[in-house]
Amino acid sequence: MSHGRSFPQGALVGVLTAEPLDRVLDYKAPEGGVSTGDFVVVPLGPRKVAGVVWGPGEGGFDPAKIRPVAGLLDVPPMRPEMREFLTRAADYTLTPLSMMLRLATRCPGLGQPPGTRDVLRRGQGAPDRMTPARARVLEVLEEHGGAGFAPGELSQLAGVSSSVLKGLEAQGALVRVPEPRDRPYDRLDGSLPGRPLSDDQTRAAEALRATVATRRYSTTLLKGVTGSGKTEVYLEAVAEALAQGRQALVLLPEIALTGAFLDRVEERFGAKPAEWHSGVTQAERRRCWNAVAEGQAQLVVGARSALFLPFRDLGLLVVDEEHDSSYKQEDGALYHARDMGVLRASISNAAVILASATPALETWANADAGKYARLDLPQRFGTASLPEMAAVDMRTDTPERGTWLSPGLVEQVRARIEAGEQSLLFLNRRGYAPLTLCRACGHQLGCTHCDARLVEHRFRKRLVCHQCGDSQPIPTDCPSCHVEGKLTAIGPGVERIAEEVTARFPDARIAVLSSDQLESARALKARIEQIAAGGADIIVGTQIVAKGHNFPLLTLVGVVDADLGLMGADLRAAERTFQLIRQVAGRAGRAERPGVALLQTYQPEHGVIRAILNGDEEAFWRAEAAAREAAGAPPYGRMAGVIINAPDEQRAFGVGRALAQNAGGLTRLGAQVFGPVAAPVARVRGRIRVRLLVKAPRGIALQAALAAWRSSVQVPSNTRVTIDIDPQSFY
Repeated sequence: MSHGRSFPQGALVGVLTAEPLDRVLDYKAPEGGVSTGDFVVVPLGPRKVAGVVWGPGEGGFDPAKIRPVAGLLDVPPMRPEMREFLTRAADYTLTPLSMMLRLATRCPGLGQPPGTRDVLRRGQGAPDRMTPARARVLEVLEEHGGAGFAPGELSQLAGVSSSVLKGLEAQGALVRVPEPRDRPYDRLDGSLPGRPLSDDQTRAAEALRATVATRRYSTTLLKGVTGSGKTEVYLEAVAEALAQGRQALVLLPEIALTGAFLDRVEERFGAKPAEWHSGVTQAERRRCWNAVAEGQAQLVVGARSALFLPFRDLGLLVVDEEHDSSYKQEDGALYHARDMGVLRASISNAAVILASATPALETWANADAGKYARLDLPQRFGTASLPEMAAVDMRTDTPERGTWLSPGLVEQVRARIEAGEQSLLFLNRRGYAPLTLCRACGHQLGCTHCDARLVEHRFRKRLVCHQCGDSQPIPTDCPSCHVEGKLTAIGPGVERIAEEVTARFPDARIAVLSSDQLESARALKARIEQIAAGGADIIVGTQIVAKGHNFPLLTLVGVVDADLGLMGADLRAAERTFQLIRQVAGRAGRAERPGVALLQTYQPEHGVIRAILNGDEEAFWRAEAAAREAAGAPPYGRMAGVIINAPDEQRAFGVGRALAQNAGGLTRLGAQVFGPVAAPVARVRGRIRVRLLVKAPRGIALQAALAAWRSSVQVPSNTRVTIDIDPQSFY
């Protein structure tokens, strides 16, 4: 069934493809005709590519040279609300529509008939000898819980040749079995009883159910302290959407959170939902995409890109931990999943729930202004209480030379070990040390491709660039003066804190949780489950530990450097520091045992540190909002970042200066243009980056003015100009 205008055979139709052409192409409708929204295959040069019929053709070309559509794909047509969403999202973010379509068509084997396919699974046999390549294959299968893989996909994931797979198959370590494509998902039963709710939870759940029941667009901020049971509350809203026969989407900021969440969904509704994120196989992504398009997938749990799935009747969108920075896509199509989710829901007449203990200021301000509804859960569920918060003044409780933990914090950790409880030491800095310095000549080891210092990762025995990912072995002599034995690690990362903890507590079981320490989401999930079951005495971690994990035995959180996030001139530095420390402190005391959070700081009188300690979150948001409003900064003003990426500095600044000189259209609207200046990290992967910043009052037609401004300057073919609407970072 189609949902748009029909075009008979031979009629001129406009087809949008995901190719980087940024325009609709004209074709002739094939035999049998097509309709707006149909997925089609069209010839493009010597290739055939997939596309969507977007409307009538534009004309103006020689009719004899216009080729016909090669065929239709066997998938449900793209719905009108999806086409509207992609168009409006492209207009808002100044992203080519073709790039938006690429996000919406990430279905492996789009349009292929279901049928069966051959996959490789783990067999009963064992290899006659274990090589590193064979071990990688078996590890991939184990990480994905016995899922079957097409041979090509398994080769790619394991980084091995097909001959390695054939050898394992010949010895019975792998078996080839037929598997049905796109088997349906088990039905979720929204009528099953949920967990018992407190009075606060019941009130919030009933209010959310009521908003979903209206079948109209609404956005609600669900603000609850850590441990207050926000998930159980919004699952009641999911139950209401299921009862209506509508679909629901829950976005999570971290793949590692999906495992525990899927278990909770299965407990609540009797079956697991569909998953969409980088940790699932290509076959699962295809299965999910098709089931969503056909309306068979009732609930999807996914990362930010799940927002572009082809929902047939989206009734509810939940953005969990809505403040999390991972919802902003920082390359390719630059969009914020929270904001685009609100847009999509408004088009689909769906309810939105933004859940967080520490909401983004934009969300808080919208709720404060009455644009969003707000529901609060001020108490932890059951007998658990919020942790006691205190500062450790590092000016008086000073660590020993060469160490980073204050005597007071060390004693608190020791007391927890003796009581059989867990401690978490948090430092938002990966690796062993952020800087390696030569004490002979002063040389700082940097990346050869970027203007960034190399970070020592001692566990891996490598120096790593956190901009481009390039790494090299740790040298024994200085690359500049070649003197041996003078290279020194400066400053701490989590590995260095773990080293100090090991020295202080040699008998303690220590777990390091950092995104670069674990190779897969499944390995991280297993590690977290082991820790939650009591498999560690001391956890040393980066911000990955702040994201929704529940450790029942954890009663002490020590923030090693509470001042770290307050450095620099980032617009959101105070907000992010407040959110991150409140979130990580909330890991403590989530069961019967009371918790304590200690913040090591050299400036305990700082406004952000005081706000964290006294727990007056509303006062913090009001002060932060007043400061932003006075400065005309978001959410009380508009900002757009302009990033010029060129092979050399002269070309980058040339384009930047031309843009600055042509900014009259923007300034007449009341906007200000700052720059061009070199980006804080000016060279990345050998290319130069220059930035401009546009600051404008609310309410002006900023996107149209920016598009005209960008097109007023001729940009060399090897130079890119990217506009980031509502930038979240300024690196």
